[in-house]
Amino acid sequence: MNTSVNLAGVTLKNPVLTASGTFGSGMEFSRFVDLNKLGGVVTKGVSVVPWEGNATPRVAETASGMLNAIGLQNPGIDVFLSRDLPFLKPFNTAKIVNVCGHTEEEYLGAVERLNDSIADILEINISCPNVKAGGITFGTDPVMVEKITKAIKNISRKPVFMKLSPNVTDITEIARAAEAGGADGISLINTLMGMKIDIQRRKCLLANKTGGLSGPAIKPVAVRMVYQVSKCVSVPLIGMGGIASAEDAIEFMMAGATAVSVGTANFRNPRVTEEIVSGIETFMRENHIDDIREIIGCVE
Repeated sequence: MNTSVNLAGVTLKNPVLTASGTFGSGMEFSRFVDLNKLGGVVTKGVSVVPWEGNATPRVAETASGMLNAIGLQNPGIDVFLSRDLPFLKPFNTAKIVNVCGHTEEEYLGAVERLNDSIADILEINISCPNVKAGGITFGTDPVMVEKITKAIKNISRKPVFMKLSPNVTDITEIARAAEAGGADGISLINTLMGMKIDIQRRKCLLANKTGGLSGPAIKPVAVRMVYQVSKCVSVPLIGMGGIASAEDAIEFMMAGATAVSVGTANFRNPRVTEEIVSGIETFMRENHIDDIREIIGCVE
């Protein structure tokens, strides 16, 4: 039984990854999960300089997920290269580094520093506000998406996956722009924008007022977007958004994802990624599937 998949020339032993921002760089979760059993670890977003993140409170539970406005807090590329990647080095799993920035120069600075690292793939978070364009999110304008993708590809010696925001009118237009810019693959979806109000205080619960909605509530939207994008681009997709079980993961793969990232479910069950790997194997045995690639994009 073959569970391996290929992401732009990088072979994963299975399609299960961790979603950026929900697993750190694996250090905390390695007490609960054997990282060697995962297809790969996607790190928390890293920027060329440290980011403090947003004011608190910045996390709120919802009926079927959570809102977060962390603001991509991270210690910067220097600490990441000296601490996080060395921790991951001994593990037999793909190392996928999520990169964020407020300007094109910030993205390029981080990507350049990662060229000589052990990272296998770079996942570029373009749900960041472009401070030079009045705060517009990089990932909501197809012209900007193609431009930033092309600039990163021009200097990156690693495969580049662009992580798309779902907060757009037409996700296929954004995906095509990423492919046109030379992206080796696409990750989707990032969180949906949401809000929660404290009715006793008559104020927004999050200090940032709005935050990213993740968890089971967004899964049907994510599956739909993965399906749409799979029909309009030829590069591999990493699907994510509310995956909490092997059934969820398989659904994304049948919609067209080559691999899947598990996010919010890690907070509820820190062993969930390993359980999903096992569940996929059980599904394959029970349905006499010899090669997992048989199910990728099988839904027309």
